[in-house]
Amino acid sequence: MENALQGKRVAFLGAGKMGGIILQALLKKGLLKPASTCATVAHEERAKALAAKLKVSVGTNNAKAVKGADIIVIGVKPQVVEEVAREIAPHLTPRQVIVSVAASVPTSMIERALPPNIPVIRAMPNTPCILGSGMTAICKGKHASAEQVALTCHMFDVVGRTVVVDEKHMDAVTGLSASGPAYIYIILESLAEAGVKVGLPRDVATLLAAQTTLGAAKVVLETGDHPALLKDAVTTPAGCTIDAIMELEEGKLRVTLIKAVVKAAQRAKELAFG
Repeated sequence: MENALQGKRVAFLGAGKMGGIILQALLKKGLLKPASTCATVAHEERAKALAAKLKVSVGTNNAKAVKGADIIVIGVKPQVVEEVAREIAPHLTPRQVIVSVAASVPTSMIERALPPNIPVIRAMPNTPCILGSGMTAICKGKHASAEQVALTCHMFDVVGRTVVVDEKHMDAVTGLSASGPAYIYIILESLAEAGVKVGLPRDVATLLAAQTTLGAAKVVLETGDHPALLKDAVTTPAGCTIDAIMELEEGKLRVTLIKAVVKAAQRAKELAFG
């Protein structure tokens, strides 16, 4: 897809953690021009610092920021999304697109706070977006078009991979890929500790664990093979790996990870509905 953002005016309401990552990536890749980009933050001092750093207009007035914008990215905390939507509602038209990256906030909640027919799209990125290795799930609201969904995918492709899902799956996405980096860090930490246990220097053990995890994930993504098939290819008869796998199964690692994702997905649903 050619740069579909060319000539678009984009406003980032809440250029904090995730909003800031997306904003900086789009500017760095040249998909957005500083002159046609603006952002808001909560405090004036932060606004001045961010404006100096990114060379874009940064303020604290959300209503002012959305005027004339083609795409409005809402990156504020989930508990204030509805408030921000009501604040900007009088200044919106159906030609504008709202993209929310707030966890657990359904498109219907945002749509109720806006004028009729405003397109709303929901995105659930994760923290590896900061290095361009993120995973973002995207779903459309009632009034968003397929073209607008494709445009949103184009935005998030800059910071990793994207997938379009039905909104009913977004809580599951939150439990798997949004919370998922934390699970992987625990696994990495455990593998590194194991390396230390068997005599490796800690820095070497951490490098081995991290690169092995990265390599294994890359094989899954690039071959498309089922993880079970790839596991079997590593597991030789009467070898080391099968003994290790038996320990993992006895420790119920598989079941524990499944239960962790289910629990996180349930919590995401609770957050959305109070």
